[in-house]
Amino acid sequence: MNNQVVWIVLKKLRTPFLVILITFSISIIGLMLIPTVDNNGHIYHLNFFDAFYFVSYMATTIGFGEGPYDFTYPQKLWVTFSIYLTVIGWFYAIGTIVALIQDESLKKAINLKKFINQVKYLKEDFFIILGYNRITKEIINNSNFRFVVIDKQEERIEELNLEDFNPYVPAIAGDGMNENILKYAGIELKYCKGVISLFEDDAKNMQIATICKLLNPNIELIIKATSQNQEDYYKSLGIRCIVNPFKIISERIYLNITKPYIWLLELWAFGHKLVLEKKDNLPKGKYIICGYGRMGHALEQGIKRANVEYKILKIKTQEYEKAKGTVIFGDEEDKKLLEQFDIKNSETIIAATNNDLLNLTIINKAKKLNPTIFTIARENSLDDITIFQASEIDRIYMLEKITAEYAIINISRPLVDAFMKEIRKMEDSWGEIMVNMLKTIAGESPIYYEITINDDSAYALIRKIKKGIKITLGDIRKSRENREDILKIVYLLLKRDDEIILMPSPDIEIKENDKLLIASNDENLENFEYIINNIYELEYVLGES
Repeated sequence: MNNQVVWIVLKKLRTPFLVILITFSISIIGLMLIPTVDNNGHIYHLNFFDAFYFVSYMATTIGFGEGPYDFTYPQKLWVTFSIYLTVIGWFYAIGTIVALIQDESLKKAINLKKFINQVKYLKEDFFIILGYNRITKEIINNSNFRFVVIDKQEERIEELNLEDFNPYVPAIAGDGMNENILKYAGIELKYCKGVISLFEDDAKNMQIATICKLLNPNIELIIKATSQNQEDYYKSLGIRCIVNPFKIISERIYLNITKPYIWLLELWAFGHKLVLEKKDNLPKGKYIICGYGRMGHALEQGIKRANVEYKILKIKTQEYEKAKGTVIFGDEEDKKLLEQFDIKNSETIIAATNNDLLNLTIINKAKKLNPTIFTIARENSLDDITIFQASEIDRIYMLEKITAEYAIINISRPLVDAFMKEIRKMEDSWGEIMVNMLKTIAGESPIYYEITINDDSAYALIRKIKKGIKITLGDIRKSRENREDILKIVYLLLKRDDEIILMPSPDIEIKENDKLLIASNDENLENFEYIINNIYELEYVLGES
């Protein structure tokens, strides 16, 4: 990469260098050949150094006057000629240098070299993000990893640099499907944990997944899929973290209808209070799904699983716009169409097209025809959030937000992701017990905490385990103020190698490198951390002191 920068500089400066060399040579040779006289009247010729010295300060316009002896008129005539000759050469060279500084190819080469060095000196785990947008910005802001960003558009890289992320995010304008760019971004480095590709273009995501796995078969990928075929392909590549926003929405609707407490536990992972309010419950009556693209197909599967009656209004945005000349839904023909689908006796309508304005106008028309209907809308872009909120829609599914949330969970909170997958297998009665227990122990808004039992996170506990002392989960769930009291924490999940244990028993013995997901509040989690890291506090709760 250094060679590329040097080559560009040499290529651009070759001609001006030759011009300066020639003009200087002519001026110097002329001064050396034209005779002068010394102070004693003897003929004298300037030597090379004197001539070079004079031409140097003359050509650079630093000044005149210094020389071995006064110039004769022939010398003065030659100097006059040399002034114009060398100044023209210098002006040409300076103009070329200024143009070189502004040269795009040199800028790119320098930026690429700078980027490579920044990546090379990353000495902590990082992910490569392909494409910088609202979703990936949210991931950078809310994850505890370092990131390296590649985006085709220079403007987006400049936008990223203006964000002034801390710690710094190395970024380069380039094609994320280019093998060399991926190598420059560190895909083969030991600190690279994975690649994040969440493009709308499914074919691009599939191509990126293939390239990344060829470059580094062990790399972890967090990738977006919108169909079952894609998911199957990614699974065949060994990809674990697949984000399908349409499937996520379908699953949430299914859980909300059939297992509201399990739904509540999943939503709690994204900041929802552990309170199931009346507005949270989806109706179980007739549904109308407007739109039959990727989301419409996914919704059909979820609602069918929930054993709810539904009808599908197969609106396709492009066809609708071509036929009507607009994406504003609601003319007389549209009204009759909704009436044919029995809008007045339906309990829920879902606007699921890929156009936000079309979705909004579908909801508005449906509410006019049936003021009590429960409304659900797909929001494709966060740019329209204010309009959607003002429309008083009962539930809004924001694709960009959902995609970002699940990517963050996969990156930064893998145990939460595992917890959600496990609880979906449980009955809703189990979910209700869990919700009530969590509320009783930690309140309506408990926080979750992930920890790996190792030297860094549980120093005192590891020292005891390495000495062969048997310690159970129940042993460290005691108050450091009074060991007869129990800390208000809940063990949600234990991961040991590839084994997942949901709601582990207090009698389970703790092993090194166990991973725990715990729910509680700030105070109790702080006490828990203090116990497992401070030898004296740990010995107290274990009854050793």
